[in-house]
Amino acid sequence: MLVSALSLPLGIVLRRSPAASPWVRWSWTVADVVPGAAPADWHELRRDGDIVEYHAATVPLEFWAADVEAYMTGLAARLPAVYVVMRRTDDADASQELEVVLATASPYEAQDYMDSGEEIVDQAPMPEGLVAVVRDFIQRHREEEPFVKRRRDKRRVDFVEDGKGDPRIRQMSDVYRAPRRAESLH
Repeated sequence: MLVSALSLPLGIVLRRSPAASPWVRWSWTVADVVPGAAPADWHELRRDGDIVEYHAATVPLEFWAADVEAYMTGLAARLPAVYVVMRRTDDADASQELEVVLATASPYEAQDYMDSGEEIVDQAPMPEGLVAVVRDFIQRHREEEPFVKRRRDKRRVDFVEDGKGDPRIRQMSDVYRAPRRAESLH
């Protein structure tokens, strides 16, 4: 039986670094993704001065047979990527000011989240092992659409003179002529 969906655990590594803006204290980026990662909740991985990397969360990376075209578009990019969708939280702890909502390999789904303006979407390079999983999923679920040649209908359209006359106006000449000036009543 062919499974039309696939779900893999994906660890999300976020990097917090000082922001260059006076209005924002920290800048957050997706540093890496870890396929098959164990569950995590803001586990600190590395620290170099003010720059800290956290294994922020492990979320399911889901693949759906209906989205095969999107995955093909993602793999055709110069550098295939995993897109991570995050939201700001009201947590006072600086290390947890973001919540990881989901990860996707579909650039179309990522674009939908970017269009809303409420979420933060960042990308990380897709590891080679994950590229192989996506390619395998595409090969199993891709269905070529058969070419259907469009046929003309047999109806004749040359009887109508387009732009000539308006059925609501009784006249033998062209409707697009200059209108006559109405005679004044002086």
